[in-house]
Amino acid sequence: MPIEDIIRRDIVLKPLTTMKTGGPASYFAEPSSEEEILELLDYAKKNSLEVFILGNGSNVIADDDGFDGLVIKIGNNMSDIKVESDTNDSEYMFITAGAGCLLSKFGNTAASEGLEGAEFACGIPGSVGGAVFMNAGAYGREISDIAVSVRFIEEGEVKDIEVNKDMFGYRTSYFVNNGRIVTSLRARLKKGDKDAIDAYVKELRDKRTASQPLTVPSCGSTFKRPEGYFAGKLIQDSGLKGFSLDDSGAEVSPKHSGFVVNNGGTAGSKDIIKLIKYVQNKVYEDSGVKLECEVRFLGGKKE
Repeated sequence: MPIEDIIRRDIVLKPLTTMKTGGPASYFAEPSSEEEILELLDYAKKNSLEVFILGNGSNVIADDDGFDGLVIKIGNNMSDIKVESDTNDSEYMFITAGAGCLLSKFGNTAASEGLEGAEFACGIPGSVGGAVFMNAGAYGREISDIAVSVRFIEEGEVKDIEVNKDMFGYRTSYFVNNGRIVTSLRARLKKGDKDAIDAYVKELRDKRTASQPLTVPSCGSTFKRPEGYFAGKLIQDSGLKGFSLDDSGAEVSPKHSGFVVNNGGTAGSKDIIKLIKYVQNKVYEDSGVKLECEVRFLGGKKE
């Protein structure tokens, strides 16, 4: 099949992001294989198109005016998950998941197999590829704690490398650089007590439900944790918990100050970015701490 056959035109991004913002992408494709990704990259190069790799859209603010380039969504078509024994150590097993697999599915699969160490992933709304890219984590655990190898695309080649914790940082990784595109993750997890694992998954889920605005469109935590501080505490100390600049729907969550939310999905990206900048300026004015965004921006200006 010619690669042009899977490319669609003018696909609205708003339904594809958890923040519920975004105009049309001029070109859009959801590949089913690494080979198709390579063909799409070649197509973009030949047609001088900027490329944006989209996963589950849970950490992205898409511009109201859209994106005049090619969005490659790595989703359901590349979401296979497989569990295998570690032949070198019967106490461990491997889970291999495509980049499009939901991270929550990855975590729940591990839990259902009685494997410990991925409980933190059960409540995170992103994809496996995005989680590797940004070293997603929660409750003291991160992807880097369980990853053993990653398949990715770099400069027109598919590569498979063993990884270590030195290749990851706080909400960043080796894969952020040089246009690398994660296509799958292999993780190693220890067998544990399934009842205890299930209880811990429930405990974390209850904590998340109690403390985070899960029923309102958002990107999750909007800001990275500044060294020595907590973003939510700094924002709350600046009197911004539940704050909004206007009636657009963009608001600092009254449930968790670290979340900027889009009430009713009515705010556009410009409303949300305006509020984010206001929060950054106010916190810096009050505390001298510069809050850095954890979210990525799709289309529009990147500052």
